[in-house]
Amino acid sequence: MASELKIRPAAIAEAEIIYSFIEKKAEFDRNIGAFSGKIETSAEKIRQTVFNSTPFAQVLFAEIEQPIGFALYYFRYSSFRGLPSIWLDDLYIDEGFRSKGAGAALMSYLAQEAQNNCCTHLAWTADIRNIRTVSFYHCLGAKIALQNGNVCFFQWIP
Repeated sequence: MASELKIRPAAIAEAEIIYSFIEKKAEFDRNIGAFSGKIETSAEKIRQTVFNSTPFAQVLFAEIEQPIGFALYYFRYSSFRGLPSIWLDDLYIDEGFRSKGAGAALMSYLAQEAQNNCCTHLAWTADIRNIRTVSFYHCLGAKIALQNGNVCFFQWIP
């Protein structure tokens, strides 16, 4: 029997795995020309900032027996609207598992998280040169709210 795809929150003991996904995402972004900087985080920084009494972000894993992708996100708050939204900072799926539902499952989980917390929307940026990803977001129903050069600012109201 084939293993099922599961979406679950990451645990503090998995900080090294989160860091490895950040490295893979950075390499992917470098390859399309969307990132030329240096990663300045570490597994220790992740433990200190994501898994402390006031977490600054949350991490989800998509897994089939082991993590195959991740989403890193956090809540924002609009004082004018008096409601939160979710900012998706990173979404990455290992190459061999793309187009098999893991990204959609992570986004579905985030949509449910947004609804459970009365969020107005989810938002994120993507590089327009990443045609496959931009197409994926459009298929979800996300809209480009703003484009500045190669960077698209997406909003999605689930």
